[in-house]
Formats: sequence, structure tokens, C-alpha cells
Amino acid sequence: MRFFGRIGSVIVDPTIVLSFDRTGYLVHSLTFEAGDLDVDLRGKVCLVTGASSGIGFEVARALAERRGEVWLLCRDRSRGMAAVEEIRRQTGSDRVQLGLVDLASLRSVRAFAERFDEMRVDVLVNNAGILPAAREESADGIEMTWATNVVGPFLLTHLMLPKLKAARGARVINVSSGGMYSQKLDLSDVQVEKKPFDGVAQYALTKRAEVILTELWSERLSGAGVTVNSMHPGWADTPGVRVSLPGFFKVMRWLLRTPAEGADTIVWLAVCRRLTASSGRFWFDRQVRATHYLPWTREDPADRERLWRLCCSQAGIDPRAVE
Repeated sequence: MRFFGRIGSVIVDPTIVLSFDRTGYLVHSLTFEAGDLDVDLRGKVCLVTGASSGIGFEVARALAERRGEVWLLCRDRSRGMAAVEEIRRQTGSDRVQLGLVDLASLRSVRAFAERFDEMRVDVLVNNAGILPAAREESADGIEMTWATNVVGPFLLTHLMLPKLKAARGARVINVSSGGMYSQKLDLSDVQVEKKPFDGVAQYALTKRAEVILTELWSERLSGAGVTVNSMHPGWADTPGVRVSLPGFFKVMRWLLRTPAEGADTIVWLAVCRRLTASSGRFWFDRQVRATHYLPWTREDPADRERLWRLCCSQAGIDPRAVE
């Protein structure tokens, strides 16, 4: 089966569409190693942002199935509690908790970190993301897409570092998007104040930034016992896609992956025993993938450093504290 999966990948991957949709998942899954997800997570503490629905919910459910202590980090209490109760019902696990946090608010992220009293964090999945149709600003004066998808996760990762290091073997997974392939890291107008707001382009920029930040975190955490990887889930049928991209959903609805299929690589990165030393890579369907397909999307080292310092500045972090 793995042979047929490799042959099929050679056929579907260059098409992009057949790779990112459910066809690609069915083909790529033929190469998956049996037993990679057969892991007992008892004693492990896992945090999943944006876990009230869609891919985040499926990740949290899968980690709870493996007996981990799972925290669903959500901004809406009622939706978050409904998700917690549903995962408890489906898995029979009572080790599923709700953490209230709005990633668009630096104050909310810091407040969660202050009251979160677990001694360790073994898995942090930065999954939450938004794709608004119109420009908005967060309470901190940051464009909402950038605040939610980049600055909030950056601050949360920083604040969790002592607990991640205490776990000795912790894993951070940043959820990006295949849309980032179309974007170069352009920091000239991340606030979208000089040009008309294009929600899809801004979303893609944030997802490009997440991949680059993954690489930078990996470099800075080398030797600290924490791995950092990014991935993209392909095109999945999620509430976010239905609301933010209704035209795309209407055309592609019959070809979209299920949320569980979109979540598969995240779960695999969180639990697979063979990945203890893997860090700073970009994954799709359990395979390392290139981060650039178009030569004009490549950033230079100075832009990467500017991104790091911009995130530190916007998050209110001394750059020396994370280097």
C-alpha cells in the first residue's frame, strides 16, 4: 500500500487541488506508518487553541482518546464548555478542561498564563485562527488577523516556555495553511493601513509568518528539550471555511477533507514517538514539505529577524527574554 501511496503522490501532488483536497489525504494516507498514533498520553498535559470546533476540536478529542490531560483554549465560554462536554462524552475521559483565552487580546493571554497552574506542558497546539472580511483592530491596536494568528500565539508560546521546558520533550505545533505558498513575508504594512484590506491575502501573510516563526523558535530552543514544527491541514470542511470562504466552500464542499483528516498530521506531530528530535520543519500529511514553491516568495534573513523583533515588540516582550 505504501508503494501505491508514493506513486499516487507523484500524480496528485503537482496538481495542488487533488493534493490539498480529500483525494490527496486518501492517497497520502496509504504511506502512513501503522501504529504511529498508538500512544498512551497519561501524565501528559496538552493545550489546544481554537478547540471548540473544526480541526481544533478533533485534535483535542484525539489527544483525550489517548488519555492525555487536554485543555481546550477557547474565547467563548458556552461554546468551549459544549466542546469539553462532548469530548468527555465521546472519549469517556474526565481529564478534559476549558481554558478561557482570547488570542487577540494580550491581556487575556497573560491572564490565562498567570492562572494556569499546571507544572508542565507537553504539547502546545497553536491552532486558532481567523479570516475576517473587513479590517478590525484588537483592543491592543493590532490588526485583528495579525493579532489572533501571529502575536497571540507568539506570546502564549513565550509564556508557556518554562512549563514546556519542564516537560523535557515538549512539542509545539503551529497550524499554518497552504495559502501561505502564495505570499512573501512583507512587513511593510502588517496593520493594513496603506492598502485596501484583503482578508485572504492578510490571512495568507499570517500563515507565512507562522512558518517562519516556527523555524526561528526551533533555532532559539535548540537544546532546550522543546521541538517546534508547523504544518498545514489541506482543505477541510470546518466552520471557519464555511463562514469565511463561502464561495470556495460552495464549489469544493464535496471534495473537502473531514476535520479529523485535517487534524491527522497535528495529532501525529503531537504523539509519534519517532519525532522526538524533529524540529523547525513544515509538514503536510505526515511528510516534510517545502516552504516555498514560488521563488519570489522567499524572504531574506533581515526580514526574518525583523519579524521576530516585531512580534516581541507587539507582544510586549523583551527580545533578550526569548533568545
